Amino acid sequence: MNGLSTVFILVGLFLLGGVFSFWKQQMSKSLIAVLAIGSVLCLVAGIVRLEVWN
Repeated sequence: MNGLSTVFILVGLFLLGGVFSFWKQQMSKSLIAVLAIGSVLCLVAGIVRLEVWN
């Protein structure tokens, strides 16, 4: 199940890049907050899956 963990981590990093990009462009704070929460959840889910399955 390492493939799914990798996907979660990659999606989390992609969303984190979106947070940084939107922050640089001065986009709305609520959109940045939603993306930040989503990226943290994806990263945590990927790391937890790695810990559980290994």
